[in-house]
Amino acid sequence: MKRVFLHTGSNQGDRLRNLKLAASALKDTVGPILHFSRIFETAAWGVRDQPDFLNQALELETALDPIGLLNTVLEIELDMGRVRIQKWGQRLIDIDILYYGDIIWESDQLTLPHPHLHERNFVLAPLLDIAPDFVHPRLKKTTRELRSLCNDALPALPFQSE
Repeated sequence: MKRVFLHTGSNQGDRLRNLKLAASALKDTVGPILHFSRIFETAAWGVRDQPDFLNQALELETALDPIGLLNTVLEIELDMGRVRIQKWGQRLIDIDILYYGDIIWESDQLTLPHPHLHERNFVLAPLLDIAPDFVHPRLKKTTRELRSLCNDALPALPFQSE
């Protein structure tokens, strides 16, 4: 079994419900969820003229290989109704593979670790909740260090549900 870290985000419909459905589907298809971060709310990154996102990091164990994990994640997104229209656009659900153990992997389909995770507060804030001392295999810095070095000006704030 491999230890993997995933990131989920949603800014359409019932965002909180979307994150819960994604976590349930991941548990059923990928493997047991070891840790959930708190849920964070952030303004949209990249394309700013859209609703705010809810984001969460998850640590799971899986027997899937990296491409099997990617295909499973994409299938969950599709089953939940994700439609890819615009890069960084609105989405019902987004599931990114942040880390697959300490593997460094590059292919046409997948790059591990996620190539931009260290540049985005909306990823680092939830990841800091569950893996503050995890060392990025390429950058050789902990999540805590990556967050302190991140230049992203968009705040990631703990979500306060109504």
